[in-house]
Amino acid sequence: MRSETGLAHFWAQGDVLTHAVAILLVLLSLASWYVIVGKAYGVWQARRCQVRALASFWAAPSLPVAIAVLGRADSSGMLGNLAIAGANAAELHRQHAARGIGAGVSASDSVTRALRSQIVEAQARIESGLTLLASVGSTAPFIGLFGTVWGIYHALIGLSGATQVVLDRVAGPVGEALIMTAAGLLVAIPAVLAYNAFNRLNRLTLARLDGFAHDLHAYLTTGLRGRPGDRLVDSVERVSVAA
Repeated sequence: MRSETGLAHFWAQGDVLTHAVAILLVLLSLASWYVIVGKAYGVWQARRCQVRALASFWAAPSLPVAIAVLGRADSSGMLGNLAIAGANAAELHRQHAARGIGAGVSASDSVTRALRSQIVEAQARIESGLTLLASVGSTAPFIGLFGTVWGIYHALIGLSGATQVVLDRVAGPVGEALIMTAAGLLVAIPAVLAYNAFNRLNRLTLARLDGFAHDLHAYLTTGLRGRPGDRLVDSVERVSVAA
């Protein structure tokens, strides 16, 4: 008679440790997919809004209006926090300089420190959850392998009292135990792929923040508005048309 096989039979024949490994893999999978879906939506929303938000910021007639427009256009809030921190640092420096406090610190240094602090906070925010994905990707295969080894051991113990062992009675339990290895890989592979993808997207986001911070620093310390390269290109085009 053929032995019963399948996930239901494997679960019924498993012990407490086998069930614990299976439940742990399910929880790791749910946690990793929660992070993946949440971060994917956040990255998509940020990339969709930030380009338009930056254009609205530099098109505003004044800094307070620009900050208000940026706060409404950027759903992530990172660009708005960066602009507020820089503007507050510049204003505080002007107030202290008028009273003679902190005369040895330039406005450029004050604004730079404020912007750098906000970039560090933004980096910590966008990298949240990556540690979980890395941990799941590196440990889930070994957890599944442990479940496989234990399942095979448990199956062999169950067959140890049989007077005659046929291939059918061995292949079924061993094949069911190997499901744990496949489950570990199914949990780990999406986590690893998502970790690599989010690392690249985070670098692009940080590069955009860093570029905005440089432009904002130039505007708050020198009055230069917008990207210097764009202004140079516009000037060259106007000269070419006039010639």
